[in-house]
Amino acid sequence: MATATLPPYSTLTKNEHADVCIVGAGIAGLTTAYLLGRAGKSVIILDDGPIVSGETERTTAHLVTALDDRYFELERLHGEKGARLAAESHAAAIDQIERTVHEEKIDCDFERVDGYLFMPPSESTEVLERELAATHRVGLTDTELGAKAPPVSFDTGPALRFPRQAQFHPLKYLAALAQAIVRDGGRIYTQTHASKIEGGEPARIETRGGSIVTADAVVVATNTPVNDLLAIHTKQAAYRTFVIGASVPVGSVHKALYWDTPDPYHYVRLQSLAQTQPSSSASDLLIVGGEDYKTGQADDAEARYSRLEQWARARFPMMTEVKFRWSGQVMETIDGMAFIGRNPMDKKNVYIATGFSGNGMTHGTIAGLLLTDLIQGRENAWAALYEPSRKTLRAAKTFAKETINMAAQYGDWVTKGDVKEDVLVAPGTGAVVRRGLHKIAVYCDAAGQLHECSAVCPHLGGIVAWNHSEQTWDCPCHGSRFDKFGKVLDGPAISNLALAQEPVV
Repeated sequence: MATATLPPYSTLTKNEHADVCIVGAGIAGLTTAYLLGRAGKSVIILDDGPIVSGETERTTAHLVTALDDRYFELERLHGEKGARLAAESHAAAIDQIERTVHEEKIDCDFERVDGYLFMPPSESTEVLERELAATHRVGLTDTELGAKAPPVSFDTGPALRFPRQAQFHPLKYLAALAQAIVRDGGRIYTQTHASKIEGGEPARIETRGGSIVTADAVVVATNTPVNDLLAIHTKQAAYRTFVIGASVPVGSVHKALYWDTPDPYHYVRLQSLAQTQPSSSASDLLIVGGEDYKTGQADDAEARYSRLEQWARARFPMMTEVKFRWSGQVMETIDGMAFIGRNPMDKKNVYIATGFSGNGMTHGTIAGLLLTDLIQGRENAWAALYEPSRKTLRAAKTFAKETINMAAQYGDWVTKGDVKEDVLVAPGTGAVVRRGLHKIAVYCDAAGQLHECSAVCPHLGGIVAWNHSEQTWDCPCHGSRFDKFGKVLDGPAISNLALAQEPVV
């Protein structure tokens, strides 16, 4: 979202042991490590990139109790008690971030702001009215429905106000959290790929470099779990979401969080930049997101960025230059709640945190609070709501829909390739080529050199698709992503695409 100096950490080069090993150095992993360290536990963190180099780096950093799955829908799926616990846990997550900011004296632009949910023009206000009633039932009694959001450049129409939401600079916050982890005795190893994760007494984490970490417990906090094949991946789906950051004159946009209600919805916030600019040219950054699609099932990012900019300019005509564009990956569960707790069908000392949807910063913080309790053997009122092995019967229709969609992607095995021959792949792009019974992912670099991998995702055998915007290979089945040379970037795959000459399994 913005630049911040993240301290370098070393690569693991020898075998080590800790009370808890955490795989993944995003907000869930770092928050869990911080809280466990404060509780006196020894902690090791492993990440195959720099810290906060995954999806946490791509967040727009809304800290909310206004969840993107409406509370009246959460009541239907989880009952009023479950919806109330959802509201309580997200409020507690914001409070935890605020408390940490104050205790650690972190300069990360944290501030409380209001949030406003509004409808597209000319649509009924029924959704807002239902959500108002539901929020009051679950304990968010200070929400209120007004005639419009506060002074902005467009008439939002009726808007539901959520007080005491928040925003911050996530990279500044997490860089400070990492420093506190090391201060408390934690060990952070980057550029260290966990190639095998096994529970047991002790848990055992093997790394690509050959070093091994043993621990009393292991937490897999890699956006989506890389340590199982099916237990979780049939209950959530990966989506790409798109964001632009545009300059606006200082003070021209009321500082708040804004969301509308379509599917996919739009989300907006303001980041002050005055401290980093000369006063004569100071501007704020308007951050606008939306236009989601299922990972690997579209390749039209330019059109989506264009629509996002058009939507924003129609409502914020003071926008000038679009300075930033990026996309991120979010995991949407079938019942609207994250999966945080013991990994299903695994040893009892293996924990996961995934399914954060569009509320990653609060869900990641909830993961830290909940997993710290579970690992220490303490009861937590939220445990059943976020239990990874839960079966939400009222989400059966969504489960069936997602399963059919996933199964349909395996039809790519019998289709033709994107082009007939390798030589037709344009420089700077990639394409899938059929070679007999095999499909090959071919990337052509700027010099015309071809780089070939198997197009078969090593997770469960989906056929990857080229993403022109990100220059990646994306799997449409469960969202695994690989760089242009086949190196794994996002799970659930835990290994790279095979070289083309290797047998295709």
